[in-house]
Amino acid sequence: MPRVLTAPVVADLIRPTLSAQGVGPAYLRLTEALRHAIADGRLPEGSRLPSERDLPGPLGLSRTTITRAYAELRSQGYLRTRRGSGSLVQVPHVPGGRIDHLLTPSALGEGVLDLTCTAAAAPPGTSEAYQDAVEDLGAYLPGTGYYPGGLPVLREVLADRFTARGLATSPEQVIVAPGALAGVAIAARALLSRRERVLVETPTYPNAIATLEGAGARTVAHPVDHVHDDWQVTELTRALRSSGARTAYLIPDFHNPTGALMPAEQRRELGRVMRALGVVPIVDESIVDLPLDGQPVPEPLGRHVPDSVTVGSVSKSLWGGLRVGWLRVPRARAEEMAASRLKLDLGVPVLEQLVAARLLQDAPQILARQQARLREGREIVLAGLREHLPDWRVRVPRGGMALWCALPASGSTALATAARRYDVALAAGPNFAAGGGLDGWIRLPYVLSPEQLGQVAPRLALAWADVLAGRVEGGRDARGEEARRIIA
Repeated sequence: MPRVLTAPVVADLIRPTLSAQGVGPAYLRLTEALRHAIADGRLPEGSRLPSERDLPGPLGLSRTTITRAYAELRSQGYLRTRRGSGSLVQVPHVPGGRIDHLLTPSALGEGVLDLTCTAAAAPPGTSEAYQDAVEDLGAYLPGTGYYPGGLPVLREVLADRFTARGLATSPEQVIVAPGALAGVAIAARALLSRRERVLVETPTYPNAIATLEGAGARTVAHPVDHVHDDWQVTELTRALRSSGARTAYLIPDFHNPTGALMPAEQRRELGRVMRALGVVPIVDESIVDLPLDGQPVPEPLGRHVPDSVTVGSVSKSLWGGLRVGWLRVPRARAEEMAASRLKLDLGVPVLEQLVAARLLQDAPQILARQQARLREGREIVLAGLREHLPDWRVRVPRGGMALWCALPASGSTALATAARRYDVALAAGPNFAAGGGLDGWIRLPYVLSPEQLGQVAPRLALAWADVLAGRVEGGRDARGEEARRIIA
């Protein structure tokens, strides 16, 4: 059954946009207001709009105006009409799809649940932020458009955010990059010599492993306890001393993939160790803005290690299509980081930086909606696992975008293969392993729509039954396709 949106609810959603548009034919103003609400997700895809006879009253418009606006939306691909179901919201078809072919698993077709990617749809307000940014763009057009360090307005916003969280930062310490992963690459190339060792947690973000190794580094794996005391500072200290690593890549804030949050005391203890050993951490804060249970996030790890480099982005908390990330660097390393930055490109597009600045300034309201969406998704997947796969173990994360599940037996790679038969794309546990292993674990993002997430556990139960029955061969699925490694 489609979600039914009442006329008063729709009127309240679009009235501010409708009023702000000023002059012009009423039906076109209404069309634009509804289109913006659909594009921003405030009118969800698949929901049913009020009938053409119910909406005129709450909006104070004629039925003819409503009818013409609905017809215009249908012609633009934002509505479809079904006999007996009314006018259903849809998002227009995008030629080539909404996910690039290099990122999408092979043969990913209609109805496939893609669980290889922890990234959500754009939050409400995104299209308005782009419109406002376009109005600001004119002031930058007389210049070259090259801002390798980042627009001053964005650097100021980011510096203020770090300072408010307890890590005093000036705009001169912020460098804007095209995503957090680019920030890791910039830091790695500045800090690491070829074949130099860098400590990484295992499990960890797979693309970070590839980025560090691409910079010529050798990774030293530090196992993270998935059940109790995640970071085990004593063991981490021993790993640093025995390996001689002077750089570490860490995700202390809703760790990817486990969702763990490093406690404040552990941050202080780890800071003492790293200062004593002269270790420079690259701290990945990509998911720091996604606590889901209303809890405060401890002060940044960088506060306890003055020489640390912190990277972040808007890709996880806001939208992956907004390719804006950053580095927060110590003053003493600003010059070498700037030199490394210039080897990447000549800057993030000006428009994207203006959009990011606007969204970050409105972050409290936007993030509250994102957190609510993720919280709902987390509960749907957990409920599905309890019903269909009760012997899978998972420690419920208090933030982030995914569950890290322990399987009853090794078989994550086989499960990823079997799941393709049931139109589920999975990232097997070994993809997250810096030093090998983890075939007994699987990551389950909860970023899809509620309707899609409700299908995850039933389909995985069928795939897991195939694994247990020995009906899965090697790294290929029933269609003979090889498993893939790209993970987002």
